[in-house]
Amino acid sequence: MLPKRLVLGSGISTGTPSDFVDTILQLGAARSSAYVCFANVHMLIEAHRDAKFQKVLSEASLVTPDGSPVAAAVRLFHGQDQPRVAGMDLLPELLTEAAHRNQSVYFYGTTDEVLAAIVARARRELPALRIVGAYSPPFRPLTPEEDAADVAAINAADPDLVFVALGCPRQERWMADHQGRVKACMLGVGQAFLVYAGLEQRLPLWARKLWLEWAYRLWLEPRRLWRRYLVTNSHFMYLIARSAFSRLVGRRNGQKASVA
Repeated sequence: MLPKRLVLGSGISTGTPSDFVDTILQLGAARSSAYVCFANVHMLIEAHRDAKFQKVLSEASLVTPDGSPVAAAVRLFHGQDQPRVAGMDLLPELLTEAAHRNQSVYFYGTTDEVLAAIVARARRELPALRIVGAYSPPFRPLTPEEDAADVAAINAADPDLVFVALGCPRQERWMADHQGRVKACMLGVGQAFLVYAGLEQRLPLWARKLWLEWAYRLWLEPRRLWRRYLVTNSHFMYLIARSAFSRLVGRRNGQKASVA
């Protein structure tokens, strides 16, 4: 498994994008009932505030540095040149490599419209990809019977990878709750479904390198996201600065620097 480095108390997996792709496909082939989280600033702040959610992240097989600030924090605190590994980038790479390795995939979450667009694109561009199922559950808590039926349907389809889009932190909690029940590698890719389906544009690479994706998302959905980005991002920067200052003071005093 890829090594993890602590950022605000959460373990962030490290490696190249190709390392993540290969490890995820190995987990899928092993049917190990593993799950993968794609950690951005919002997710790390949720974990910092909620011990139960922190446990969800700690028990994930992989936690990728999905956001540029998260990757930068790995570099800052651990001196490791860690690239960003975003779900929006990894989803098409995983589908391509799954097609090459004859591994199967299942899409769970979002809406029927989005799922139809995803399946249409994947079948057009990757005719060898084995898509064994796609299902949009109701936008409400499922009854135990409905949940059991979903698990049975997924396992009957026998996928290597299950891509989950229920929104953060719901999708991460869903994967943790279904570890040991869903016999596949689950990946909480969230917003990547919309981008892959062609229903939401992505910023050009130069803008992503300037960390402007949050501003673009805020412009698209200001009423839903203003608090997440203006409050949560500020809280993240404050915690990172405080941790960095604490490490600096500790080094000057000859104390062992604590991890972030």
